[in-house]
Amino acid sequence: MEKIRMKTPLVEMDGDEMTRVIWQWIKEILIEPFVDLQTEYYDLGLVHRNETDDRVTVESAEAALKYGVAVKCATITPNAARVKEYDLKEMWKSPNGTIRAIMDGTVFRAPILVKGIEPYLPTWKAPITIARHAYGDVYKNTEAKVPAGGKAELVVTDAEGNETRQLIHDFKDSAGIVQGIHNLDASITSFARCAFRYALDTRQDLWFAAKDTISKTYDHRFKDIWAEIYENEFKAKFEEAGITYFYTLIDDAVARVVRSEGGFIWACKNYDGDVMSDMLATAYGSLAMMTSVLVSPTGAYEYEAAHGTVQRHYYKHLNGEETSTNSVATIYAWTGAFRKRGELDGTPELCAFADRLEQACVKTIEDGVMTGDLYLLSKLENKRRVNTRQFLEEIRARM
Repeated sequence: MEKIRMKTPLVEMDGDEMTRVIWQWIKEILIEPFVDLQTEYYDLGLVHRNETDDRVTVESAEAALKYGVAVKCATITPNAARVKEYDLKEMWKSPNGTIRAIMDGTVFRAPILVKGIEPYLPTWKAPITIARHAYGDVYKNTEAKVPAGGKAELVVTDAEGNETRQLIHDFKDSAGIVQGIHNLDASITSFARCAFRYALDTRQDLWFAAKDTISKTYDHRFKDIWAEIYENEFKAKFEEAGITYFYTLIDDAVARVVRSEGGFIWACKNYDGDVMSDMLATAYGSLAMMTSVLVSPTGAYEYEAAHGTVQRHYYKHLNGEETSTNSVATIYAWTGAFRKRGELDGTPELCAFADRLEQACVKTIEDGVMTGDLYLLSKLENKRRVNTRQFLEEIRARM
């Protein structure tokens, strides 16, 4: 058959370990037989990041902004053990963190639902999408130990050199710890606009939650900026689309989420989103069935799986042992990128291919053919466990 042609390349960000192996197999088995694949390739494997002093990560993010659509494989964020294992020049920063900072994006994560794998909460009938702010808070903190008898102050110096001091704590009776976090009005504004636009694009209600009753300056600033942007830029559009936006406290939001039927976007600050996205993934069934897309305020999209590099399976693979690794979220990274590329370029056949590949993934699992992790979760009676490559071949057979 004639392959589907692409007008504009995708930015392809390769990754590490077992997901890097799966990445190549997905292209070989599910994409290249059907699509004349055009990509601007960047190797974000840890070895190449080390060779380029992590410049390749910066270049890939800049390319994502240039071309508008990127697809990313899972990558290693090195710790001390990884520095030794890979003989790294230094402990390179998280590639995702670097890309998020350059793209100034918001991360949206949503579960993939299939029959036979039931959410832990039976009330959840539709996916809940987490919108996570990707700047500041604890991830860009400054922290220190304070000896007994010490004192910690918050000092702000304005452009003219004038200082404002506030006592954080007097550690006269005990040693302790102190942490300073920050955020930017510009980043909070981008976060809000990305979330409002994504809600309109997907026709979903939008919730935002923080703790302004306790954090009367920091969290309240988030609340105020969101309210101002909604009233001035999006209220009429939301009403026209028949969707709603509301703000509530984070603890109230958690209670509402548990009682809900799903089908909405839940926007969270950076740390809250980090925690809640993993909670939702587990509650819906599996982190390997969680999609993730980074959306910039300028309308650039970077798609990836929400999980890591599956290190344990990679070592088994290197030893020649069979693995049964779930590739669904990685496949959906590719389909999300193809669909967005098709929408932007006016190539409906690329969008249709993405739809067909996703349908084939779901049908494979609902036919009872699945990887080991889903085999343990699935309540289907006639189910069969297959290895990593067999699963991809079974999907292709249903294309």
